[in-house]
Amino acid sequence: MNNKEKIAELCHKQWSGWMEYLLSKCFPERGQFDKETGNLVIPAWAVNRWKRQMITPHSKLSEEEKNSDRDEAERFLNLLS
Repeated sequence: MNNKEKIAELCHKQWSGWMEYLLSKCFPERGQFDKETGNLVIPAWAVNRWKRQMITPHSKLSEEEKNSDRDEAERFLNLLS
């Protein structure tokens, strides 16, 4: 497998992991007669946290948040070495 495909595979794996995490934090929306609509709702705490992280440069993140990004970067480095 060439490097481009290896990186694409890793990107998909990381995206899939993120989606699994995000959806695990959501809850079912309830509509009329308290029936589930099939939609999921992202809780406000998560929206606020992820918006803050989204607009914050890496250098201004907490060390814990930086370490999470570093872990992701390490996966790429390991793949290419």
